[in-house]
Amino acid sequence: MTVEPYETIDTDVLVVGAGGAGMRAAVAAADAGCRVVVITKSLLGKAHTVMAEGGIAAGMGNVDAQDSWEVHFADTMLGGQLLNNWRMVQIYAREVIDRVYELERWGGRFDRTKDGRIMQRAFGAHSWKRLAHVGDRTGLELIRTMQDRMLHTDRVDVYMEYTLTALLKDGDRVAGAIGYNRNDGKFVVFRSGGTVLGSGGWGRMYRYTSNSWESTGDGAAMAYAAGADLQDMEFVQFHPTGMVWPPGARGILVTEAVRGEGGLLYNSEGVRFMLEYDPVKKELSSRDVVARSIYKEVRAGRGTPHGGAYLDVRHLGAERIKQKLPSMYEQFHALASVDITRDPMEVGPTIHYTMGGVRVAPDTGATTVPGLYAAGEVAAGLHGANRLGGNSLGDILVFGRRAGEAAASEARARARGAIDESQVAAEQESLLRPLQSSGDGTASPENPYKLHEELQAAMQDDAGIARTAESLQRSLAAILGLRKRAAHMHVAGGRVLNPGWHTCRDVTNMLTLSEAIVRTAIERRESRGSQWRLDHLEQDAGFGTVNFIARRDGDAMRIVAEPVEPMPDELVALLQRSRFYDEAKLPKGHLTRAVKPEVTA
Repeated sequence: MTVEPYETIDTDVLVVGAGGAGMRAAVAAADAGCRVVVITKSLLGKAHTVMAEGGIAAGMGNVDAQDSWEVHFADTMLGGQLLNNWRMVQIYAREVIDRVYELERWGGRFDRTKDGRIMQRAFGAHSWKRLAHVGDRTGLELIRTMQDRMLHTDRVDVYMEYTLTALLKDGDRVAGAIGYNRNDGKFVVFRSGGTVLGSGGWGRMYRYTSNSWESTGDGAAMAYAAGADLQDMEFVQFHPTGMVWPPGARGILVTEAVRGEGGLLYNSEGVRFMLEYDPVKKELSSRDVVARSIYKEVRAGRGTPHGGAYLDVRHLGAERIKQKLPSMYEQFHALASVDITRDPMEVGPTIHYTMGGVRVAPDTGATTVPGLYAAGEVAAGLHGANRLGGNSLGDILVFGRRAGEAAASEARARARGAIDESQVAAEQESLLRPLQSSGDGTASPENPYKLHEELQAAMQDDAGIARTAESLQRSLAAILGLRKRAAHMHVAGGRVLNPGWHTCRDVTNMLTLSEAIVRTAIERRESRGSQWRLDHLEQDAGFGTVNFIARRDGDAMRIVAEPVEPMPDELVALLQRSRFYDEAKLPKGHLTRAVKPEVTA
């Protein structure tokens, strides 16, 4: 195998991704005295973090004095159906308050109460008004603030428009990564002492998604290929409110801040249907409940002309709408020619977030592969079966910092590993294959865009918001068939500015993660959180105390069930004091390990 010439760049800590998690990790590692390299697939400041618009959930008690980290802990655990890693939730609820004030010290500008404190708004399934926000542009403000902080931090270098495609290992440890410059296609190897994945999610395998083009799961797929465990992959969050019209805008996020500010949902008959589905929390029920409710209304023939529900804020008045929801006002005006101060919005469920991801240690973000760390959406554990709105922006700050510090400690403690030329050569050969031949005569060349379109159909139609064993098996068969065809992908042209070539690797990554989603969804034979099985509508006590793990076994994917670590008594007591606590609706076994259910995959 011949190795094509490549550039080698050495660094103490390599950070994959320049969203909130990646930048916070980079700042933490640099502050610890390490040289840091940050890789972004796109341009700095364009990460998907900007789509988290509503706010940062933190129990600061600025508006509702009854709030605290303890209440926030209970809300998050109950929202995740107790499949969360309780230690991660404990760390998050305690530390996110400091991270919000830290962001403010670094220049973040939040909306204010009359007495000058950071304003907080209501969000679904939170007990109190908890989300610190900047209108409906909180993610953008976080990105801007973190970008400014990172660029003014010594020892951080940023490489924009680079794609990393494989982690390189020295023995059992990650020693760096290989990738290429997206503009000229030249290969580059980054050698590092510690590597942090802050690469975000993977919603692009679905037809209707709020995710941007970058969200193809590169980090999670690389981690899996390197031997890392993937956890909770069946839990994919369908945000209840995405645009449904016009077709070109379908899936674009309509922030939960609309409902947090008092927006109401109606069906085509003018009925406020959330009063029936959740008469207590109503429009501010958890995202899984609201998404299913809209789905049921549409299936019952009570949907809007374009297959959604009406979200109405007209009663708030034009002044408040433009002040609190400026992005939504501009978005609907520009994309749908709708003035939301005069007419309701048409909305429906859209893929927005992935609760599952790389399995990590709660205190450090360490994966199951030495030398590799992960934080943010690419990592599993914090959200369990369903994420509460506003917990994602806090997640990236809290655990981005912890992963960066841990990777820096790793880099200081040991010498950098060696780069295995055979791994480099094998990855180069894999990447160049679609450019080198139009087929070997045994199969027709495959168009990567066509494969992506077929994958989106298989996931949207058969592994979407409502699932059955039959539909999931259809989806799995389609994925495995597409995987065989993907071996024959071919694109014309060379490596310079060739989007088709980039798409070949994107498709490969999405196929890996789609298989993990579907295989774990097949094994979870119950409805819990975002997993809605029409053939298993009830929750099963046995499944309520296990996480499903996707693990590489040679070229095959193996699914195993791992018991959830039981909570200490003092944390169970926090749950029991919550106004959302209902023993009858929660899995038994908070304090004892459960027997693993049978796994067939």
